[in-house]
Amino acid sequence: MGAFRLQALVANTKQLIKHNNKHQRDVPKGYLAVYVGEIQRKRFVVPLSYLDQPFFQDLLRRSEEEYGFNHPMGGLTIPCCEEAFVRLTTQIHVS
Repeated sequence: MGAFRLQALVANTKQLIKHNNKHQRDVPKGYLAVYVGEIQRKRFVVPLSYLDQPFFQDLLRRSEEEYGFNHPMGGLTIPCCEEAFVRLTTQIHVS
């Protein structure tokens, strides 16, 4: 994926975050709510700094491929199993 496409993906995600944060008062500033899971989705609140992480950018690409920017949960939906998401975010948090 080219750098321009990645920048557009991150920009579109930021717009989605701004829109959703207006409606989700329980998400602290500097964080975003994402829904993760293949069948049942669980809500996670993650730092915006994850947008700079290659693993998270890959998840955003997968999300765009599967849902575009029309997410069924009203927030950013990540097509990933919950266990894998927790493992990946734990690795980022530790490093």
